[in-house]
Amino acid sequence: MTAAAGAEAPLLPLKEQETVSEEKVTYPHPLLFLKIWEIRSAHVPKPLWPSNWHYHKEVEFLAIEEGWLGVQTKHNYYALGPGDVLVLGSSQLHRTRKLQEGDLRYVVFQVDLHKHFDAGTMPYLHCFSELTQPLGNLNYILRDNEQARREACSIIMDIFEESKSRVRGYELAISSSIKRLLLLLMRNDTQGVLGGPGSEESDLQRLRPVFDYIEGHLGEKIAVEDVCGLINLSYHYFIKFFKKAMGLSFVDYVNYRRIKKAERLLLTQDLSIMEVGFEAGIPNMAQFYKLFKRHNHCSPKEFKQRMGSEAGIGGSGMVL
Repeated sequence: MTAAAGAEAPLLPLKEQETVSEEKVTYPHPLLFLKIWEIRSAHVPKPLWPSNWHYHKEVEFLAIEEGWLGVQTKHNYYALGPGDVLVLGSSQLHRTRKLQEGDLRYVVFQVDLHKHFDAGTMPYLHCFSELTQPLGNLNYILRDNEQARREACSIIMDIFEESKSRVRGYELAISSSIKRLLLLLMRNDTQGVLGGPGSEESDLQRLRPVFDYIEGHLGEKIAVEDVCGLINLSYHYFIKFFKKAMGLSFVDYVNYRRIKKAERLLLTQDLSIMEVGFEAGIPNMAQFYKLFKRHNHCSPKEFKQRMGSEAGIGGSGMVL
């Protein structure tokens, strides 16, 4: 078995004149915030490196089924064979090429991980926020730990199969598999890329009264002054403390919870868009539309229409 390895072939530097493009990922399903598909190449000679450096805000996983794939990032080169898995962090520059003649098949899984944290798992968001280290640094797990590599590959293939079958409840299955994948990486991260043992858990426990207050007052105005006193912190220290513990600002967290409430109201209550915004604590319609689109890439009306009809995230094969 050959695992992903760094710098196993001549590393071609990123030249200033080479084209770098931002890839905009379109999510076929409005709520899953992911795209997964299989790439297949015919029996053709391996191509030279094309000038197709690109990046996207989504984290990307590659799972090789057949053949050999070369992946180059700004600082590393990886030679991937059957059963290998590679993770590319958010906005990480990369490009790929076929390494050998013959067939090549692999699954590409692009996902906005931040969208898959709910109230119960939000405390772990900071581990995957890439504030201190890119998630690409986790590739040592997939290189050195055969069991973890096999399990990661199996999970990605499960997500791919669920996305194709679209059997009732496939969204639940996919969401569950994403959490399994994150848990796998976290529990096998012996180098502390996702944050080693420390005071994170006690910090989150200290913030529990703040979380409870936010959930109970989403329909009202919520200010830092309303909550910092709950845990006996000054205004400025609270802001820093919250950002360190959660990986996002207090305002961003409150807005996230409000949009989640708006989503539930749109799907379960017969309310106008204005009423939903008011109930979620965002009475300014311009701000409500702006925040909702930032989180869902569509308007509240489009969201309700999409979720009222069957949607899927089927993937189709592509030829290199």
